[in-house]
Parts: sequence; structure tokens; C-alpha cells
Amino acid sequence: MRDFTVLVLPGAWGSGVAVTLDVLSAAAAIAPRLALPQPTWRVCSPGGGPVALSHGLQLQAHALPARAGRDSSTWIVPGLGVDQASALADRLARDDARAASEGLRRHAARGGEVAASCSAVFLLQAAGLLDGRRATTSWWLAPRLQGLAPLCRVDADRMVCADGPITTAGAALAQTDLMLHLLRTRFGTALADAVSRVLLIDGRQAQAPFVLPAMQSNGNELIGRLTQHIESALPHPPDVAALAEAFAMSPRTLARHVKAATGRGALALVQSVRLNRARMLIERSRLTIEQVAAQVGYEDATALRRLMRKSAGASPSRFRSGPH
Repeated sequence: MRDFTVLVLPGAWGSGVAVTLDVLSAAAAIAPRLALPQPTWRVCSPGGGPVALSHGLQLQAHALPARAGRDSSTWIVPGLGVDQASALADRLARDDARAASEGLRRHAARGGEVAASCSAVFLLQAAGLLDGRRATTSWWLAPRLQGLAPLCRVDADRMVCADGPITTAGAALAQTDLMLHLLRTRFGTALADAVSRVLLIDGRQAQAPFVLPAMQSNGNELIGRLTQHIESALPHPPDVAALAEAFAMSPRTLARHVKAATGRGALALVQSVRLNRARMLIERSRLTIEQVAAQVGYEDATALRRLMRKSAGASPSRFRSGPH
């Protein structure tokens, strides 16, 4: 009996599939040196045979069994290769996606564990596996997932969310973090840490450092204009009331529009713009942390450090690209 089933759909991110197999292969090679059992796995797709991935890559896969049998493996689904929220509905409506969702549903119904990252998390939603659970996905897809799964708590800040037998991860390369988590859960910390060191993988806990406010809008014109307005106002960011007034609406209406587009409140949008500008200045300029804090409207560096630790899980100095 295998430990993992890697479920791959046509068009899946080649990088996500490759890192899944690389982590498992590294674990299998390292495990004997640690006197640990070697992970075993199979690669499946709804139809079997050669599976075309993104960028012309191809992978051979077994066909998913037509009926759910005895299977104690954890099913892992890398990202679907969807790079626009507007393309999700069409991708999920295809026969292979429907078959995959049904397979995931059957596996979970028999007590099996499932895991997915990025857009593949929507397969779990389609299978009805997220209701009443906490999950994450790529941060720019989080509002769409929350809208489709109102009974799920979508936590876009997290890189990996584990809730019972369901594990989800953020954007496509969060597949790396997902695989380390699954290894740690199934085979222990020693093997996961060894794989991390061998492959030079730096464990990450949050997606917040990678969020670009301008992309949070998912094409929403109002959110794009709000973001530009906030950025142009720095170092004197508007409060929510002033922002609403500038756009001729009530604070409550503003909050509703922002929540619908980003899954967060208006104050969170303002804070996100400020912290993103701070991160960019830290990465690309010679300004001190105190000077950066002043540039984005914080009275002192202490406030900036505290907020960056809370949102990004790291101090501002972590984002320095090198000595200045």
C-alpha cells in the first residue's frame, strides 16, 4: 500500500508536479540513512496515460480507479495551472476536473486524507470537502474561494492549513511547503528537516510577505483606484472615513465593496498598501528602517516592526536583499 497518491490533471503547473516528485524522491533516498521507512507513491490522473502539463511538459500516469477501494494513501493535488480567477469556472467544469472531484469525495468519504495547493483547492470545494473547515489557497484566489464556500474559513495569510484530514496550501510553489508538511506529519520531523536541508528549502509560514495590493482586486476597477489613491497619499495614508469620502460613498458601502473584492476590510487594504510599500523600500533602497517607517506613515520603526512580524512573520530586516 502506497503512502501518497499524486493526482495530476492536464495543464497542471509543471513546477508544482515536479517539486512534489522531487521532494518524495529525496525523502525516499534520505530515509534509509535515518533508519526510517521510505515513502512510496503513485502518480494518477482521471484518464491515465500521458498527461500534458504546463509549458509543454508531459508525465505518465495511472488511471484513477473507477471505484473507491481500500486506500490509506494521502491524495495530493498540485495546482491546476489556472492563472486567472475568471478561468476557474471553465476549468472546473471540464470532465477531468469533475472526475477528480468525485474521486476526492469518495476517498475522503472512506476516511482518506487529501491535500491540494493553489487552484487545486477548488477541486476540494467542488467535492464538498471544505464546509466547516479552515483552508487556504493562493492569496489572489482567496476571495473567490470564500464566495464559493461560505461555510469554510478561508485564511489567505497561511501558507499551509491542516484541518483534520484536509490539508491546503497557498500559491503554486507553496506545494513545496505542503510536501514538507505532509512528510512531517506522516514520517516525522527528522525526515522532513533532512529533505529541507538537502533541497535548500526554507520553510515559510505565511503568504502575507508576497501579497501585492494591486493584484488583490482581481480586476476590480474600484479596488485598483483605491490602491492607487492610498499609495499616492503616503506618507499620510487616509483613514477609512476619509477614503470613503474621497470616493463619494459611506464607510459601510466602501467596506462592503472592499470585502467583496478582497475578502478583507478597508482598513486591511490600507495597511496592506503601506506594508507593501515598506517592503519595497527595504528591498530596493538604502533607507534605514526608521526612514522607511516615516515614508509609509508610521511614527516610529517599532510600529512597523510589530506590524510586519504580525502580517509577514518576519522582521523588516528580513527583506533586505543585501548590504547597503
